[in-house]
Amino acid sequence: MDLMERVAEYEGRKKSGMTTSDRVSSAREVKALILEINEIYKVTQEVELMDAMKRLTILKKRVEKRLKGKPDS
Repeated sequence: MDLMERVAEYEGRKKSGMTTSDRVSSAREVKALILEINEIYKVTQEVELMDAMKRLTILKKRVEKRLKGKPDS
């Protein structure tokens, strides 16, 4: 499967109703995608790769924020 197809597939997935295990695996998967895109970006400097990395980073932050839970006051 092409890298950009995997990115599109990840972005299209439903994010609500995930278990903690699903969130952990999702965070790991998106991290791997970002690192893979970054390696290609270092060589090609393509704008669409940077845009994809930015979108995935936002999604990754949302998933990780939910994993950490609410801080105790």
